[in-house]
Amino acid sequence: MRSVTYSMSVSLDGYIVGPDGGFDWTVPGEEVFRFWIDEIREVGVHLLGRRLYETMLYWETADQDPALDDSDREWTALWKPLPKVVFSTTLSAVQGNARLAAGGLAEEIARLRAEPGEGDIAIGGASLAAEAAASDLIDEYRVLAYPVLVGGGIPFFPQRERRVDLELVETRTLSSRVVYLRYRVARQAAS
Repeated sequence: MRSVTYSMSVSLDGYIVGPDGGFDWTVPGEEVFRFWIDEIREVGVHLLGRRLYETMLYWETADQDPALDDSDREWTALWKPLPKVVFSTTLSAVQGNARLAAGGLAEEIARLRAEPGEGDIAIGGASLAAEAAASDLIDEYRVLAYPVLVGGGIPFFPQRERRVDLELVETRTLSSRVVYLRYRVARQAAS
């Protein structure tokens, strides 16, 4: 069965966006960008909330920019054809290889897991991830922790009413002082 992953850059105090709405502290250096390129290769479909979808729209036409460097071209070549499902109540249309979700998040994930296909089902965006977490749909949390405290904003981890045990699967310190942490949700085996 395909895994559902939630992977984002986060400040050390747990926010993906600061209190002013900014996330300039997440601008990736070469090594971090290479990490994201390798990460997207493992994704079979990307689920996005409206805000992240709108942020990522740049990459739908970025390859038309002659000033793009080789890494940006490589990312664009992977991102553009990647199937995307956008969850929005305000958008009536989406661009590129994207479609608006027809149903709820749980139904969409169940449908994608039942379909033949390879690669992870990646979730992007804190609101969408919070909904998936509340329904116990996330299999892995992947955190790129930046050495900055932003003091508030949009949290990476949703506020929850229940405990979730995690198993550390991988950790890596990148030269830019960013730390990668990969956790799998520890689920009890069915008896």
